[in-house]
Amino acid sequence: MNLKFKKAALAIAVASLLAGCSKTPPAQHEEVRPVRTVVAGLSDGTVGATYSGEIRARYESQLGFRTGGKIVARLVEVGSHVQRGQPLLQLDTAQESLQLAAASAELDGTRSRVAQAKVDLQRAETLLARQFASQVEVDHQRLALQQAEAQLRAASARQQLNVNQRGYTTLVADRTGVVSALHAEAGQVVAAGQQVVTVAADGEREVVISIPESRVDELRQARQLDVSVWAHPGKRWSGSLRELAPDTDSVTRTYSARVAIAQPDMTLLRLGMTASVLAPDVDGKRAIRLPLTAIVDGGGKRSVWVVDTKSQRVAAREVKLGSAQNDSVLVTAGLSGGETVVTAGVHMLQPNQQVRLGGGAK
Repeated sequence: MNLKFKKAALAIAVASLLAGCSKTPPAQHEEVRPVRTVVAGLSDGTVGATYSGEIRARYESQLGFRTGGKIVARLVEVGSHVQRGQPLLQLDTAQESLQLAAASAELDGTRSRVAQAKVDLQRAETLLARQFASQVEVDHQRLALQQAEAQLRAASARQQLNVNQRGYTTLVADRTGVVSALHAEAGQVVAAGQQVVTVAADGEREVVISIPESRVDELRQARQLDVSVWAHPGKRWSGSLRELAPDTDSVTRTYSARVAIAQPDMTLLRLGMTASVLAPDVDGKRAIRLPLTAIVDGGGKRSVWVVDTKSQRVAAREVKLGSAQNDSVLVTAGLSGGETVVTAGVHMLQPNQQVRLGGGAK
């Protein structure tokens, strides 16, 4: 009985082994990645470059006294509108008045000496005619008269100089505009030429902006510049590049530029307002704009994942990039437009991988 039992058990074990070998392995399911996409399309307005700056006057006068002294009166305030020739600040005139008085007295003295020299010359000529004086004495009196007349001219010039110096104690506006800054107060002693007042002229307005090194050529080639201010977001003005600094700022390493505003509205564009300058057509040609998240950078090449809308599988395509700003970049080569490009989840994909469009193609 034991032998029969062993044979039966062996038969069962062999049958079980054969049954196990005959089973097929479980099917492997391909992983489907969810992604977000965008349909690439050509646009005329390439990535626009926007620069922040402030509204400034085309002409600004940095004014200072032509003589030193103590300020005794401030006749304007910051924001005051002044006319050409209007007094702004006044210096103490005591010293200049004394100098003018001394020069005037010296002028009167030289006039008297000239008159006396003329009388002496006439007397010497009369005596010479009567043979009571020599020719040498007459020549001496004539020379004295010439010296006195030269002294009179010098004294007259010094007197006029002191008149001018007293006039320099009143600082006047050299143009019609607005006082944008005052750098001195009454009671302060200032030197000749020291800047004390800034006057921004009426009329032309412009935006002062800073340009990074990489965008200088783009700004020069821009065919159009649009100016807007934060205070009036619905308004826009046309602008043109008027001035570009030849050298960078030593601290910021940027180039200073001035953009002239065409037909500025003086009631809306006030000095110091924060403004933005937009160059909407920096590259000047049609190109495809994609989010930066769509770009795969590896092996020194830039590529994007293009989705086959029929098979829902992706393929890498090498592209060439242009200008970038904020979260957008221009694709100048590699795409023709109309392709469905993955914009999220690009680093989790493999070639020919099946994907699921999150929310549908965009």
